[in-house]
Amino acid sequence: MEQIRLNKYLARSGVCSRRDADRLIAGGAVLVNGQRAECGMQVNAEDEILVAGKPVRPVFRSVVLAFYKPPGVTCTERDSHAQQTVSDVVNYSRRVTYAGRLDKDSEGLLLLANDGDLIQAMMKGANRHEKEYLVRTDREISDAFLGKMAAGIYLEDLGVVTRQCEVEKAGKFTFRIILTQGLNRQIRRMCTACGYRVKSLKRIRVMNIKLGNLKPGEYRELDRAEVTELYRACGMDSFAAESKEERNG
Repeated sequence: MEQIRLNKYLARSGVCSRRDADRLIAGGAVLVNGQRAECGMQVNAEDEILVAGKPVRPVFRSVVLAFYKPPGVTCTERDSHAQQTVSDVVNYSRRVTYAGRLDKDSEGLLLLANDGDLIQAMMKGANRHEKEYLVRTDREISDAFLGKMAAGIYLEDLGVVTRQCEVEKAGKFTFRIILTQGLNRQIRRMCTACGYRVKSLKRIRVMNIKLGNLKPGEYRELDRAEVTELYRACGMDSFAAESKEERNG
């Protein structure tokens, strides 16, 4: 049986990210074959692993969902005050966690996966993964506005200059924008800095995955070709996207 680090095993099993797994292990919440786990230890699918007293079943097939997050749904797993969260809307048989956020007022494509390593790779800003949005504002879109947005804008409250990006006019009051970073409420902050106010914001693509014909609240499971390409784009071995049964033919 393949031996892998325990934190990676937990991440691949969809329990949590690798970083959170390290915290659980260090905190004594993980048992391996009845013994307290140690950071860095190696395990395989034959080991009995418990997290907070609950058994972890090995998951050999990575699952990624494309979900149309409606406005009003909060991307959170810990905020008990949120009126409606992603997990309230997505009723899936396995534990999946979202990769990247959309603020409560925004809508559109949100990817959810059961592989913590894949989630971390998709969220890592240094990887410059593309995310495309369709935005409607309260003012007519001008060439000057498009030029400022594309060149990069200094966001005073964050103390950073946004990366150069692709921006094009999509209508009198709408524009498309492709970002390769994920600052908090970035598009809204950029528009505000230019004297515009966002009226609606929809994410229509994340890397190679498009929102397509999904309606608000709907989700679909990506096919194997889509998942394999997602792993490849993240610089990860596509072998990890396949099930044990698929690998053994």
